[in-house]
Amino acid sequence: MSKVKFNFKTKNKEGFVKSEIDTLLKDYPNINMDKFNSALMGNTCMMVDNEIVMYHRDIEKALRCGIENRNLRSWEWD
Repeated sequence: MSKVKFNFKTKNKEGFVKSEIDTLLKDYPNINMDKFNSALMGNTCMMVDNEIVMYHRDIEKALRCGIENRNLRSWEWD
């Protein structure tokens, strides 16, 4: 299993804003960004204080896809 950070501190309890995602991605220089971004297509997000917030679980799944160089599996879709 690939190493994915589960303890990244976010300012919103619901998830990550863009700047936090960018910071997190710095720890994965070899990540396949096409797979990462593809895994986030069509996911649910929310708006908090005029910032898009991506849920923790969605970022976790996208990281796994990017690190493992694979697409999102059917059972991972929510």
